[in-house]
Amino acid sequence: MPGKKKINPPQRQKRQPGVQSKMNPEPLVIRDSYLGSGKLQGRVALVTGGDSGIGQAVAVHFAREGARVAIAYLSPREAGDAERTVRMIEEAGGECLAVRVDLRTPARCRALVERVVKHFGRLDVLVNNHARQYPVEEATELTPERVRDTFANNLFSFFYLVDAALPHLRRGASIINTGSITGVRGHATLLDYASTKGAIHAMTFSLAQSLADRGIRVNAVAPGPIWTPLIPASFKPKEVAEFGSDTLMQRPGQPAEVAPAYVYLASDDGSFVTGQVMHVNGGSRTGM
Repeated sequence: MPGKKKINPPQRQKRQPGVQSKMNPEPLVIRDSYLGSGKLQGRVALVTGGDSGIGQAVAVHFAREGARVAIAYLSPREAGDAERTVRMIEEAGGECLAVRVDLRTPARCRALVERVVKHFGRLDVLVNNHARQYPVEEATELTPERVRDTFANNLFSFFYLVDAALPHLRRGASIINTGSITGVRGHATLLDYASTKGAIHAMTFSLAQSLADRGIRVNAVAPGPIWTPLIPASFKPKEVAEFGSDTLMQRPGQPAEVAPAYVYLASDDGSFVTGQVMHVNGGSRTGM
């Protein structure tokens, strides 16, 4: 099988979160050929990390399917990307609410959900998608402070958002968590990140069992290497250049290639699907 090779322009963004508008090339958000068919008509969705990458693509695909969408993003540095998400949705005839918020506390998660419900009148789909990752060359470099911060952002906030959303979710609602191939296979330099993703998969299985009687489906999508701002904001230029080359398709995936999985799980097409992790990874043989 082929090994790693340079397939992307080497690049680096020095700080997280990354900025999509600075990527070369920019990720593909949605295919021009994607035609919505009203699969989410009348529904309201909240997508965290919806300013860029997979979250942006999910938000735009949901809007194409008729949903009204709220997105959450973390930093003022992401405001331009978030504004682009709003424009793309509005240009397609949809409605989008963008909220800047740090989701590491239960109070802020409750405030976000309440703002969405107040604005749109309801909530039908919760997509827990935000994440951060910090590679380390040696396990000894991983400090307790870093582990706590990664779990607070990537995992604990998912629980806080579910807790805040549940009073508003009706029978037929859907919760979709973004996991990762690293949550199944691990990753040599993303120890804490991969651990949160494995926990998210277990959270998904458990919540599906807990909420089945309420008619709320809970699933996860586990992407492989996808071309998003998290990549140049996490890895060295050489690693970015090789990113995705060891998949069977010998390239990274695009957000536009992952988002339809979320549409399936959020819509009635996935009405008999719960407690599942859907892998979209190009046949990746590793976690990278």
